[in-house]
Parts: sequence; structure tokens; C-alpha cells
Amino acid sequence: MPETEVRRSSPLELWPEARSIIMLAMNYGPDVDPMEMRNKPDKAHISVYARNRDYHDIMKGKLKELASLLVSKGGGDVKVFVDTAPVMEKPLAHSAGLGWQGKHSNIVSRELGSWFFLGSIFSTLDLPLDESEVDHCGNCTRCLTICPTSAFPAPYQVDANRCISYLTIEHHGPIPLEFRKPIGNRIYGCDDCLSVCPWNKFAQSASEAKLQAREDLMEPALSDLLQLDDPTFRKFFSGSPVKRIGRNRFIRNCLIAAGNSGEENLIPIVLEHLQDEDETVRATAVWATAQLVSAADFETHKSASLTNEQSELVKAEWEQETSSYGASV
Repeated sequence: MPETEVRRSSPLELWPEARSIIMLAMNYGPDVDPMEMRNKPDKAHISVYARNRDYHDIMKGKLKELASLLVSKGGGDVKVFVDTAPVMEKPLAHSAGLGWQGKHSNIVSRELGSWFFLGSIFSTLDLPLDESEVDHCGNCTRCLTICPTSAFPAPYQVDANRCISYLTIEHHGPIPLEFRKPIGNRIYGCDDCLSVCPWNKFAQSASEAKLQAREDLMEPALSDLLQLDDPTFRKFFSGSPVKRIGRNRFIRNCLIAAGNSGEENLIPIVLEHLQDEDETVRATAVWATAQLVSAADFETHKSASLTNEQSELVKAEWEQETSSYGASV
């Protein structure tokens, strides 16, 4: 963020020749309420926007078609952006009248609710301006109070370091202990603050086929996802935004969900990750084991493939890991 602060300050810092910006929204509304996944701890909760193809590719292709039409009809030059440059899409969308920036910091529309992507076409043409939208949140605070990790210090403000979307997607290394329980079964992103918005009563399910949820990503079983090695992970999530976090961060997230599941059938799979090549995966497997198996029962459940030396190492890691959250185990 500091590196791109100047370019974010004004679109003209990004492209001095620009005279107008066309802001566009693309609906990706779900067919079912994402909040229902909170009652299915043995299943993995993937954010609605990531249940099929990567929206960057889909939306950018459509924006390029529209931009070409604009040039052919009106002349001038254009540049197209979909999260590919330091463009402040949300304030621009507000100014263009697409919606208003809600208390959860995302744009809300009276027609689309909270479920849409933003893209922009910068043009050298002087185009007529639309009126900006006004704030229609009123006294509602549902998006603020629903957040499992209290990521909103105040309305219209987000503490990214507490946001589950940041923690499960952008954050490298172990996820801080205080957030592991609140994460629940969310393995990629979080939709809670979007899901509870009252304006979603006007939202429609996605019409673009490539944004409609894949059946196998609606409620994938944690037991299946935890068995993905790097090649199968890449193949399974080919073309999906999930692929970009890599297998290790993905398994880290799945292990946290497993630890929160209370499902004893996941114990053998979790134990296998105690020998994973990645340090963060191993450490998270220790935590997940501690949630699912008591110290007294470890000998009963431990994998036969663990040597005595490895078992002692696990116990040592276990003691070190659990010492910082003692009573919560």
C-alpha cells in the first residue's frame, strides 16, 4: 500500500491523459445463503466469488470488448482495469452512481445488493458525468456486529489484520491463535458482512455461467481437501482464484477448519500433516490435533507411521503451541 500511495491518490497519477472513467459492476450473486455454511463444520466454506472461474479474466475480457466499442464509436484512447492497478474502485463507483460505500467498506447497490465486482474503463474522452449515489445504510449495523473477528473498529473502517478474508488469502505463515477459532470452517475468504446486508433482498443470482458456483465447490468435504498434494491442488483449482494462495496456505486453512470441526473422522488425515514438508502446515496440524484429540488420547490416535522420535517432537511442539492458549484447548 505505501508503495502505491501516490498513484492511488488520483487517477491522473496513474494516467495523466485520462478525462473520464466509466465504472461497471458485474453481478456474482449466490443461489443460496452463504450463512448456511456455518452449520456444516465438516464442510469447507469458500467465499462465493471464488466458487468458479477467476473473475479478473472474465470481467476484463468483457471490459475490453466494451472499450473497443467505445473507441470505434467515439474515438480517443482507453485503458481497462480490474484489480490490476492501484485504482480506488470503490470511491470511483460511488462517484459514478453505482452504489454507496457501506459500513463494511464495500459498495452496496439498491439493485445488486453487495454481490458484484467492479471494473473501470479510463478514457481520454470528455464524457457526461453521472450523479453520485447517497448513503442508504441508515442506522443498520448488521455487517459490523456479525464479523467473527471484530474487524471493524468503527463504521466504514476495516482492520485488515483482523479480517478473515485477509488472514486466509493474503496472510503468509501461521495464522495468529486468537483468530483460529473464529475462522470456523472458512478456508478461503469470508462473506458474513456481505451476506447479512438487508439490501441483498434485491440481489439476483449470477447470470454469467462462469461465475455460478461449481457443484464441487459449494460444500466440499474437508476430508477430501486435506488430501490434496500440490499437483492435485493445482489441477482441482485450475482457473480458480483459490489457486493463487498455493497448496501450503490452503492446507493451513483446511487444518484450522478441521480443528474447529469436532469431527473425529478427520483425526487420521490431520495426523498425516504432522510430517508435512512445510513448517506452517506442520505447526497448524499440531494445533488442529490439540483441538480434536486430548493429550491423554494422543497415543491411541497417533499415526502408526510416526516414529518414536517424531512423536516426541510432536508432543514438544504441542506443549509449546498449547502453552500460549492453555484453557482454550
